[in-house]
Amino acid sequence: MPLIGRFLKQTTALSYRKNAKKTQGYKEQVKVLQYLLSKSKTTKFGLAHNFSGILDEDIVYAYQREVPIMDYDSFYNKWLRYSILGEKDNTWRGRIKYYALSSGTTGSPSKRIPVTSAMIRSFQKSSLRQLSILHSLDLPQSFYSTTVLTVGGSTKLTYKETHVEGDLSGILKKHTSFVATPFTKPGARISGVKDWNKKLDLMVEKAPKWDIGIIAGIPSWCIMLLERIIERHKLASIHDIWPNLYVYVHGGVFMDPYVKRLNQLVNREVDLLDTYLASEGYFAYQEDPTKKGMKLLLNNGIFFEFVPFTTDNFDEHGTIKASASAYTIEQVQEGVDYALVISTNAGLWRYLIGDLVRFTNAEENELVISGRIRQFLSLCGEHLSLENINEALLQTSSSFNVDFSEFTIYADSEKQCHCWYLGTKQNIDDPEALITFLDNTLREANDDYDSARKYSLKAPEMKIILPSVFYSYMAKEKKLGSQNKMPRVLNKKQSKTWLDFINAF
Repeated sequence: MPLIGRFLKQTTALSYRKNAKKTQGYKEQVKVLQYLLSKSKTTKFGLAHNFSGILDEDIVYAYQREVPIMDYDSFYNKWLRYSILGEKDNTWRGRIKYYALSSGTTGSPSKRIPVTSAMIRSFQKSSLRQLSILHSLDLPQSFYSTTVLTVGGSTKLTYKETHVEGDLSGILKKHTSFVATPFTKPGARISGVKDWNKKLDLMVEKAPKWDIGIIAGIPSWCIMLLERIIERHKLASIHDIWPNLYVYVHGGVFMDPYVKRLNQLVNREVDLLDTYLASEGYFAYQEDPTKKGMKLLLNNGIFFEFVPFTTDNFDEHGTIKASASAYTIEQVQEGVDYALVISTNAGLWRYLIGDLVRFTNAEENELVISGRIRQFLSLCGEHLSLENINEALLQTSSSFNVDFSEFTIYADSEKQCHCWYLGTKQNIDDPEALITFLDNTLREANDDYDSARKYSLKAPEMKIILPSVFYSYMAKEKKLGSQNKMPRVLNKKQSKTWLDFINAF
C-alpha cells in the first residue's frame, strides 16, 4: 500500500503542524465549561444545579460553588442509575445509549461509565491528534504502510433493555469508520473473542501474516503477547516478523518496570509513547518520547479540576472532604500530587476519577499519573504512595539486576508490617539483602515511612513468586487480559482474596 503510505505520511505532517500552532490553556477550558453547561442546562442535573444562572456569573467560581465533587458511588446513587435505567435528559441531553464497563484496579464490581456521541467524537479527534505525533519521530516510508495492533478487550457488546454495554474498545470499534478498518488488527473476528487465552492464541497464530508498525495496550498483556509470539514461532526477536515495528503506545500502569522485558524482545529501539486514556475520556498523550510528561487535552470536551492530595482535602481513607479546594489548569504547580476531577460531554459532573496526577511542566500542561487516591499504605502514619513503591522497586531491581515487572503489596495489621509479593523468573541469591535494600530505599524517600519504621512499623516481609502466579490470580478473579490491571496496593478485602488464592495455589 505505498500510495496509502505516502498519503498517511503527508496527513500526519499537516496535522502535526496544525496542532503545533494551537495554544491551549485556561481560555480553552472556560470555553469547554461554557459548552458543557449550555448543552446541559435543561437536563435534570442542570436544572438542579442552576446551570443557566452559572452561565451568567463568573462561570468557574459559580460552577464550583453550585456543584459538589462526587466519586462514582455518590454520582451513581444520586444520578447515574436513572440514566442507566433509560431516563432521558438526566445528566446529558437525550438518552444515553452506551455504557463502558470499567473496574479499574480496585477490584470493585464493574462501573458503568456513560458514553455519548459527543464523547465518541472527542475520542476520534484525540486519536487523530495523537497520530500526528508520528511525523516528529522521523519514521521510514515503509512504516506508513503498516497496521496498528490494539491489544484490547472484547468488542462484543451486550444489549440490555435500556442500553448497550461492554468494553470501551468495543463501543469505539462500533463507531470506527470502515476506512480505518484495514489499518487495524487483530480484526473483527479475533477482537470479538471474550476468552483472553483463546484471543491470545489466535493472535499468536496470525502474527506472521501481519505487518505491524504500532502496538497499543497495557504493558503486561502486550509484552506477554510478544513473548508468546517469539516462543511459538522460534524467533530471535519480534522484529524477525515485524521489521516495521517502531512504536509502542502504552498506558494504564507504570511502564518503567516493563522496559527491561520489552528490550529483550526487540533487536532495535522502539519509541515508547505514554497515553492517558480511560473509560471516562481521553485526557492526555505523550508528544515527545524523550520527555516524561503527557500533554493534557484542554479543548476536547472535558473540563479539568485538580484537588491537592493533602490532609486538608482528604481523610486517612482517601475520602475527599466537603471543604476540599479544587484548582483549575492555570493554578496548578509542578511537583504537587493532585486528585483529578472531570466534567465531560458524557454527562459526568465534577467526577472524582480516582487518579493522582503531577505536572512535570505546568507551562506546557504536561503531566504524569503519579498514583491512585486509594492505592497508598498508611498502617500507622507512613503514608507510602504508589510512586514511592514504584521508584524504590526500580532502584532495587537495578541494584540487584533483577526484573520485577509484576508485584503487589499490602499492609498486615496483625503483624504491623508491609507484605511484598515480587514476581520474577530469576533466582535471588540473597533475599534478605534485597528486602533490606528496598526497605532502606523507602526510608530515604519518605520521612513518614522512616519515622513509622523507627517506632511502630515492623520490617517488611517479602515472598518471591513467578510472574505467572499474578496472571493465574487475575484469571481466577475473571480479570484476565484486555483493560484489567493487577492491583499494586491491596486493600483489606483484596489482600484476603489474594492470600486465600496464594495459600491454595
